[in-house]
Amino acid sequence: MASTNWDSLWLNVHLATMASDNDYGMVQNAAIAVKDGRITWLGAAKDLPSDYAAQITHDGQGCWLTPGLIDCHTHMVYAGNRSNEFEARLNGVAYEEIARQGGGIVSTVKATRAASEQELMRESLPRVHSSLREGVTTLEIKSGYGLDTATEAKILRVARQIQRDLPVRITTTFLGAHALPPEFAGRADDYIDEVCERMLPAIVAEGLADAVDVFCEKIGFTPAQTERVFQAAQRHGLPVKLHAEQLSDQGGAALTAKYLGLSADHLEYLSDEGIAAMKEYGTVAVLLPGAFYFLRETKYPPLAALRAAGVSIALATDCNPGTSPMTSPLLIMNMGCTLFRMTPLEALQGVTIHAAKALGLQQKIGSLMVGKQADFALWKIERPADLAYMIGVNSCASSVFSGMVRKF
Repeated sequence: MASTNWDSLWLNVHLATMASDNDYGMVQNAAIAVKDGRITWLGAAKDLPSDYAAQITHDGQGCWLTPGLIDCHTHMVYAGNRSNEFEARLNGVAYEEIARQGGGIVSTVKATRAASEQELMRESLPRVHSSLREGVTTLEIKSGYGLDTATEAKILRVARQIQRDLPVRITTTFLGAHALPPEFAGRADDYIDEVCERMLPAIVAEGLADAVDVFCEKIGFTPAQTERVFQAAQRHGLPVKLHAEQLSDQGGAALTAKYLGLSADHLEYLSDEGIAAMKEYGTVAVLLPGAFYFLRETKYPPLAALRAAGVSIALATDCNPGTSPMTSPLLIMNMGCTLFRMTPLEALQGVTIHAAKALGLQQKIGSLMVGKQADFALWKIERPADLAYMIGVNSCASSVFSGMVRKF
């Protein structure tokens, strides 16, 4: 009897392990083995143990195999559609006028509040499926389109249900401090009281959040209000992250780092002080080129300074109805390269190992290593750089979640 017994084995593959900071970690003509949902062996096929046995052996047909992709910043669960506003803006209607007519985030909040959990699930599932078809095995989903306790909880319950229904890992983030709801107009501090003293405790009591986020911006919440939410999260034992420095420098990234935040996201207006704080405390920079593109932003995030400081840089879709209505991690990789001048290696790191770190999951997922979860994707490509190079092409041949081949 063989001393090495595996549940499954993939042969005839090339590996991009993403286990190195400086390269793809490529292993040509490789094999990877799984037992109990975890990677138990990987390397050159010629080095396979002579006495191995596997219940199922898969022919990878010469595909490249990478870690499953991770979309570490999305607002994927919401109701409604804002293409009418997109068209109106392009026809010259000012955003302020759209807002006065009940558009903007208020329209998404209204639609999401009105939707049942079943309706919200039905609207959100096509977005999730689109993401999974491009090799995503882990998704972060934020709330933030409810802005009241009942709807914020509803959004997060739907996100949890998606994980129960589909072969995907979902991490949930409470973003109650996303915008000021109409019923709190002119009373931002009172709303922060509501977020900290009533909404967050209710969310925690139901076990619905893995982290807490805030939109810290002139049109969002002040650094002082943000810190109050961070302190409340800290009391409940939840890590924090932040929508930071998207439209102006509010010092949000440094504040997030001070609270040992997982990530600071957007960062077009990030300062040197913010970069230094992120480096010191290990906070990940999550860049969101979809929103940059959709809003026709002209201020670039300081990529060279982040590189020089050694800050981990992740990429994400920021899937949302108002500023980044997209679900494609592959397009985001291309945008990261073409818009922000990232390298293809940095782009793939951005949706694998660095995205895992942005969720606090780098010990479990994000690279191909013995002991990590067997989440990976197989690609019909010539080399790993193809994933960032091709536009509008989904080369994902198949994907595996916790050792099981996913079918759609």
